[in-house]
Amino acid sequence: MTILVTGATGNVGRPLVERLLADGHRVRALTRSPARAALPAGADVVAGDLADTASLAAAFAGADAVHLIGFDGADHAPLANGAEIADLARRSGVHRVTVLKGEMERTPLEEALEAAGLAPTRLAPVEFMANALEWAEAVRGGGVVREPFPEARSAMVHEADIAAVAAVALAGDGHAGRQYVLTGPEVLTHPDKARIIGEVLGRDVRYAELPRDEAVAGWEQAGFTSEDIAFFLAVRVDPHEVAYTVLPTVEEVTGAPARIFAQWVRENAGAFGA
Repeated sequence: MTILVTGATGNVGRPLVERLLADGHRVRALTRSPARAALPAGADVVAGDLADTASLAAAFAGADAVHLIGFDGADHAPLANGAEIADLARRSGVHRVTVLKGEMERTPLEEALEAAGLAPTRLAPVEFMANALEWAEAVRGGGVVREPFPEARSAMVHEADIAAVAAVALAGDGHAGRQYVLTGPEVLTHPDKARIIGEVLGRDVRYAELPRDEAVAGWEQAGFTSEDIAFFLAVRVDPHEVAYTVLPTVEEVTGAPARIFAQWVRENAGAFGA
């Protein structure tokens, strides 16, 4: 099979390229900047922008399956050209599609794919473990992580597990039209995550609660809009139950248990100054 991976240098795209190559597939990897992609030598790296349909024809040509991201990688806004992408996929002979979702609601891209007769497999992960990289500077600089809402819970998922589910759906039957909500195997709070990082690194890493007002002021100073800040607060103060509910989906689809946060920290220990 020839499988096209869009967003190939992203947190999910990169391990998906690696997984598909390891499984023996021909992989075409789409990125805006091939010269900087640093993807495995076996991948056919091609230039293109998912938000610019005119740049995609060569990438889609001859592809049997396609992994799509359901949002613009530049600003995370919903793709405005979903109907054009779906039409291109249909005309190119694509017969399997996965869509990495940024939200639980159905998107125009998903609806367009279904209207084109391509029943996508929708991947709906909760929080990425890679979000912990936001703490890397604090861990390196003194080992104190300051975040609001210590009671906030997350069943955060390893990006490689999202990629593993995508790889199965792209290469095999039985997944078309399904939506897979993807979680890790444990529910963690900010203090839990700080403790695990310290245990893996073998040094003291502490959590200190940041008052809500200071957190909001920091987001404002960073240039986030009022809508952004309202979203940040909502997902922390009143998250959807799915965000902190462990589901067996990863193991059910792939046959392997979902990876724990400690494994992710070991794999990324260098970012924290190990």
